[in-house]
Amino acid sequence: MSSTPIEDSLRLKLTSALSPTTLEIHNDSASHAHHKAMANSQSQETHFRLVITSSAFESKMQPARHRMVYALLKEELERAGGIHALQLKTRTPEEEERALAREKAERGVDAGVEVERG
Repeated sequence: MSSTPIEDSLRLKLTSALSPTTLEIHNDSASHAHHKAMANSQSQETHFRLVITSSAFESKMQPARHRMVYALLKEELERAGGIHALQLKTRTPEEEERALAREKAERGVDAGVEVERG
């Protein structure tokens, strides 16, 4: 049996339904274990941060994308001892390309390298 059954379930469901080009699953549960709401929780998988890039998000606004993910993970969100908090960053491949280009340009400027602008 896996020591991360919820994370494994997230990966399986998101991969099969969305065919993401990027899927990052960050288990931030340890950072929140001291919160009052977690006092009686035995789970080590309660807080997740997901970064998902998928063409399934094309032509959908952020709220619709988030509803898609919530629907896929309904069982994990409703299960006792399941996900307590879920942070989402959802992008299309085109949006990710633009973000990466912007980050690269910013790093170039920060590093003292002149960036050519057209």
